[in-house]
Amino acid sequence: MAFQPLYTAIATALGGRTGRVHSDDGLIDMALTMPTSLGGPGGKGTNPEQLFAAGYSACFESALLRVARMQKLPVQDVSITAHVTIGKTDDGGFGLSVELHGTLSGLEKPAAQALMEAAHQVCPYSRATRGNIPVKLVVD
Repeated sequence: MAFQPLYTAIATALGGRTGRVHSDDGLIDMALTMPTSLGGPGGKGTNPEQLFAAGYSACFESALLRVARMQKLPVQDVSITAHVTIGKTDDGGFGLSVELHGTLSGLEKPAAQALMEAAHQVCPYSRATRGNIPVKLVVD
């Protein structure tokens, strides 16, 4: 399959989970703090899981709205909330899992679930994670 680049995001982390992350254009410049549940101090700062959840939820919502337009579905007031969980794997390493919670007014629950499934097929984050981490789709 051919790949035609359209945009490249560039971000740099310094200091790992207890450092800073910034984008090349300066729009992102944030402290990173390890959550207390992972043995860190917590406090003010974000973490890789929050950043991944923010990116995945935004990308997935865009994919969902695109599919809805293509299918001429009467979707209104859509929001996607990503729950990104880090945990231990059987081999002693770490892995991720994701739950994408969709709130879609204007559709009955079965139609909303079908739309979530269709968006999951086209969302670039979903395509990148498919087969690598579990992703559960939930209509709220």
